[in-house]
Amino acid sequence: MKTKLLAAALLVLVPTGAAQAMDVATFLAKADALEKQGMMALMSSDYKLLKSEIETQAAALRAERLAALRAGRKAAYCPPAEQSMTSGEILAAFRTIPAAQRRRLQVRDALRALMARKYPCRG
Repeated sequence: MKTKLLAAALLVLVPTGAAQAMDVATFLAKADALEKQGMMALMSSDYKLLKSEIETQAAALRAERLAALRAGRKAAYCPPAEQSMTSGEILAAFRTIPAAQRRRLQVRDALRALMARKYPCRG
């Protein structure tokens, strides 16, 4: 019982900032700074952060898409069995978003829009 109370107390104490999604403006600012570092960027904690952000949001979008299909709803995008997307492709898509909207748009939403354009559902 004490263990459950301690676990619940720790969950309350976890900072909420860690769970917040990254906006596109922040993502691009970090990516631009990394591009200036060249090969040294691979050692940066920001590189790992951006890579993790894309992986986490892509996994969440996959789960969202599969849940929609299971519920009989239309998915936002319909990828082929074998899909790939380069970091350059993601950055190029994010850079097309008007600067005024980048602070309000989360990486997940921008990634969803990119996937919907690249892998539209037919029929």
